Amino acid sequence: MSYYDYIIVGSGIAGLYTALLAKEQGSVLIITKGSIDDCNTKHAQGGVAAAIGKDDSVELHFQDTMAAGDGLCDEEAVRILVNEAPDRITDLVNFGVPFDTLNGEVALTIEAAHSVPRILHAGGDATGEHIEVTLSKQVRSSRIQVLEDCLATEILVERKTVKGIKALDCRTGSIEEFGCGSLILATGGAGQLFKFNTNSDIATGDGIALAYKARAEIVDLEFFQFHPTALRLPGVTPFLISEAVRGEGGILRNVDGYNFMSDYTPERDLAPRDVVARSILYEMEKTGSDRAFIDVTHLPPHVTTTRFPHIYRFCLDHGLDITKGLIPVAPAAHYMMGGIKTNTWGETNIAGLFATGETACTGVHGANRLASNSMLEVLVFSKRIMEKTRKRTATEAPTTREGVEAHYSLSQREFSEVVPPPSLSALQQLLWDDIGIIRNKEGLTKSVNILAAWQRSLPQPTDRPSYELNNLVLTGRLVAEAALLRQESRGAHFRSDFPQSSPQWQHHILFTLK
Repeated sequence: MSYYDYIIVGSGIAGLYTALLAKEQGSVLIITKGSIDDCNTKHAQGGVAAAIGKDDSVELHFQDTMAAGDGLCDEEAVRILVNEAPDRITDLVNFGVPFDTLNGEVALTIEAAHSVPRILHAGGDATGEHIEVTLSKQVRSSRIQVLEDCLATEILVERKTVKGIKALDCRTGSIEEFGCGSLILATGGAGQLFKFNTNSDIATGDGIALAYKARAEIVDLEFFQFHPTALRLPGVTPFLISEAVRGEGGILRNVDGYNFMSDYTPERDLAPRDVVARSILYEMEKTGSDRAFIDVTHLPPHVTTTRFPHIYRFCLDHGLDITKGLIPVAPAAHYMMGGIKTNTWGETNIAGLFATGETACTGVHGANRLASNSMLEVLVFSKRIMEKTRKRTATEAPTTREGVEAHYSLSQREFSEVVPPPSLSALQQLLWDDIGIIRNKEGLTKSVNILAAWQRSLPQPTDRPSYELNNLVLTGRLVAEAALLRQESRGAHFRSDFPQSSPQWQHHILFTLK
């Protein structure tokens, strides 16, 4: 069995950035189930939040993040996030990321729920792609070993300590084992749970499933962020229309051309994402339409085409000139706020197992992520993982992040009704209908029963699609069970039968395998 100081699962910004830091401390192996370039990072249009502007401060960034998280952010983790942000931006600049500038200074824009402009971007609306390409070039030219088309299938644990990982070679079907001192999960999110989503097709909850089966703690999965504005065109895969479009002055309108956001919130078009997503949904129902619209036709055309070149070209390729016509949009699943519970050093409850990026739950997002804090979270906490592993001894037990929690395990569920056969499309439709933007007890109960039945009926996986379906069903059930348990509305979790937040639910729902 080959041995590495670090094994990193995933090749988005979390995996690549962590690998580039880790190579300074030992041997590194990246395991990725597709190509090194297959990830969600390159779909990120908005940018990276950091308090570097003259009218900004880390305290303002802290307050905005805490407010968005709706009572469930970990205060210590948020302090770390905002305080270390400027230094991590410097790291990206040193790696060669070409952030946009204006008059010789880094250009900053504003997004919803930020009190001042603090979003750095690259290539207008191509920030994620620029960061991904920059880091992947660095990795390819380094001594880091990369195994592509290789799907992690099991974490090897002895006496609550990681020993390595099993992985499936997707080309040959063979299973291999790799040993390591530190295993870092950077597998991204689980957007493929939902029929309409802005994620790449690699986002199948692999890290959550791997960690749960290894008895790691999984927390806050009921909080799944739905981006309010994904392009809605017949036959076109949902394409993200960045929040920055509204930050630059884009106006939401209904099918009748009415600017409706003032009917729902005084913050109008720049309200938090959960508020905007629900408002659009209500307006679609009210007008009998499957879409709303963003209007940028009042902006100078050169502003739109230079600030949002990817969005402009994508829409133009599908017959829509957004400088002259309205952009049809509707909400879509976007980002998983919960995940594998980590402390402020990226440690899980299993010694040697770390998590970073969207698959981790560091506590900085709480119930509702502040826009453009996700890439920042990767930079800050991946760096801290490296600091911890440099000092850690092999037998040192990880510390836990403090917080009020309710602990659960998935129990056996008996369901007498006939369920449809499990498939990706059936799963995505089920979760979109019953565990989407607006939830209730009836739909959640039906969903957890069907998901439990699918768990029992799925055969042992043998290839990438079957492993991914198993991982999605398990992750989906964890999301549904948490959403059923939380009898209130908070942040991105909205229950029509419990429409208010409740102080008795200001705690975290945590799952571990019995």
